[in-house]
Amino acid sequence: MKDAMKCGNSFAFLCHDINELEHTNQVNLPRVTVVMPLKGFGEHNLHNWKSQITSLYGGPLEFLFVVESTEDPAYHAVSRLIRDFKDDVDAKIILAGLSTTCSQKIHNQLVGVERMHKDTKYVLFLDDDVRLHPGSIGALTAEMEKNPEIFIQTGYPLDLPSGSLGSYCIYEYHMPCSMGFATGGKTFFLWGGCMMMHADDFRRDNYGVVSGLRDGGYSDDMTLAAIAGAHKRLITSPPVAVFPHPLASDLSFSRYWNYLRKQTFVLESYISRVNWLMNRGLFSFHCYLSWGFVAPYFMAAVHIAAALQIYIKGYSYEETTCTTSGLLLASCLAICTLTELLSMWNLTRIEVQLCNMLSPEAPKLSLDYYNWSLIFVALLVDNFLYPISAFRSHFSQSINWSGIRYHLKNGKINKIERNRGRGPKFTDLGGKHLYGKKGAPPKASFLSSLARSLCQWHQPKKYEV
Repeated sequence: MKDAMKCGNSFAFLCHDINELEHTNQVNLPRVTVVMPLKGFGEHNLHNWKSQITSLYGGPLEFLFVVESTEDPAYHAVSRLIRDFKDDVDAKIILAGLSTTCSQKIHNQLVGVERMHKDTKYVLFLDDDVRLHPGSIGALTAEMEKNPEIFIQTGYPLDLPSGSLGSYCIYEYHMPCSMGFATGGKTFFLWGGCMMMHADDFRRDNYGVVSGLRDGGYSDDMTLAAIAGAHKRLITSPPVAVFPHPLASDLSFSRYWNYLRKQTFVLESYISRVNWLMNRGLFSFHCYLSWGFVAPYFMAAVHIAAALQIYIKGYSYEETTCTTSGLLLASCLAICTLTELLSMWNLTRIEVQLCNMLSPEAPKLSLDYYNWSLIFVALLVDNFLYPISAFRSHFSQSINWSGIRYHLKNGKINKIERNRGRGPKFTDLGGKHLYGKKGAPPKASFLSSLARSLCQWHQPKKYEV
């Protein structure tokens, strides 16, 4: 992009070859339908929706906002947005009704697909917490046109922490998603917040994408990734598909814990025996690596505490049976930790720079607001809690997602419970109001959610970004 700009292409954030912006090329672009399953309304939604519908894609484009009912707070907010842009964009709001055989998100997505234009070639699924760049839809479409063998195109979030420990835990949890950019664009996992697919795959139920999602599907991205793996289909991610993902300013630790529970719960859903084996392998591998990451810090703390005790009591090392090998290993661990944090800083710096170049009209993102001490704490907390959350998901076989409790049986949803009087009133990451009447933020502690104990977890101080 920098090279193109030096050569005089001021629109390099849209395409590398400025000739692609010629009218003769733009009129031949394929039709794209953007399906956005919505639930609730929060502080960042309006900004995100505007970034989505004001895309600079030159081909036919329609936006379908899909909500459960008119009681959803998102319905009225989207209705106002559509009225404001009615002369500029093709957008409509669709009422999907209640899901009965799959998660509400998947149900909304499938209803949106059913209502897309008959000439649509590609369908793009976006979460309402995705902040698009002006050229994102064009870049995704260009890759699909360039390589028809692509089954799914995806992108990944660049989390913008709000200052709380919970938000930094989310940032740390999502960092491995960036590995998709290190494999030449080819990857095997998806982020459900951004997925572009061939519309005909849904019209014809190719590879069982519709039936796989509709019949007991819990997670859209994990289900589609399993289908892609089973049929040896290609999943890619273009290098420009990284999107700012602002987190709620009041993201508490309990909301992070509930989000982590939902993420580990996806490993309990599967569509085949092979998929079940892969999920069990991921379950075991992730738990081993997570506690394997935390254990050295515990051991290093023991060695340092022993050395401090010797020093405080005035003993010399000759008078004790203590060896210095533990302190040497602790020093090596400190060097490894600094190297890791430096790598995370560098990767985040590059992604921030890329996002600023892809959205030249938007306020500039900055690394100045990232607290690297809290990021280190988040590394330990997130990796320590992941196995606990995974085991709890395995034994509970149920989860509360945006006020709806789903129960699994044989890897598929077999029971859905809705009770407005119970469960959270806000979504986890965006802090969106789930119901029409605003309620107070949930006060449930982490330990009560984890073990139903009487102890309370004191939430960390929140900092404004």
